[in-house]
Amino acid sequence: MTVAQDTSPGLASRLVNGVLAIKPLFNVAKRQARSMMIKRAAAIGVDWHSEVQQLRARDSELDFDPAWEQELAQIQNPALIYPDYYLQPFHAYDQGNLSWEAATEVEVAAKAVHSRLWPETNAGSTMRLRHNYLDALNAQFTTAPRAILDMGCSVGISTFALQTAYPQAQITGVDLSPYFLAIAQYRAQQQAKQSFPAIQWKHAAAESTGLPDNSIDFVSAFLLCHELPQTATREILQEARRVLRPGGYFAMMDSNPKAEGYVKMPPYILTLLKSTEPYMDDYFAFDFEQAFVDAGFAPPIRSITSPRHHTLIAQVR
Repeated sequence: MTVAQDTSPGLASRLVNGVLAIKPLFNVAKRQARSMMIKRAAAIGVDWHSEVQQLRARDSELDFDPAWEQELAQIQNPALIYPDYYLQPFHAYDQGNLSWEAATEVEVAAKAVHSRLWPETNAGSTMRLRHNYLDALNAQFTTAPRAILDMGCSVGISTFALQTAYPQAQITGVDLSPYFLAIAQYRAQQQAKQSFPAIQWKHAAAESTGLPDNSIDFVSAFLLCHELPQTATREILQEARRVLRPGGYFAMMDSNPKAEGYVKMPPYILTLLKSTEPYMDDYFAFDFEQAFVDAGFAPPIRSITSPRHHTLIAQVR
């Protein structure tokens, strides 16, 4: 007999949803969440506004270097139709990920949001998280991947980590935000590792990459799935299965719903979290293990990546 999984939000989560359904309260929570992140950055020695302004100006004396608009035009796919789920406020930005403000703040926000994973590493926690993810991958891989797809690559932080770990691989970074990709392309030009194959940046949806069938050895989804409704996650798993070669791997690193930090999260903090992450209920209720199998993968191997994150790795069945 199959026991139905209870996927409904708990009482505290439902109460928070009720609060956030009231627009003025939602706006207050959103502003408070952003303020908390900026203060947390300051507490670990990261000057949020200074770092963001330096990136916006690049090496000029301008408030905003017009070269960014040129970068945007080069990377943007004007024919792309954004899925409805993406046209939502994310991370306290009214325009979600489709703005320069969101794009130029990704790096400082990552330092702040991960700073309390391991108090002893503070600003370095975001890189420790990525190193732990790579360790989990290498524990499963028998050979280094030659072609890698980084789904939801954002501004390239995860992509550059993969490039360093697998320097001979051809890597493609896919994201729906051309603003994020413009930052990623700029960072790649700054680093300019001549011995590495150039990363290909592609403005596309992770569920419809346009890449050829059976062309990739490893597909990575780093901190992507918690930002998706369940339908999009299932489509992304199917797309990963399509582009992977026989024996290829798919891996996701994301929040661990069973982590104590989430299970015992105070309602106030949960309210702030949900004001910036509209699909958290969908994510926490999703049966990833079954979804992997349904998409054509072997049951995933799970490992703990941080006190609040886990990694799921599955091979093409």
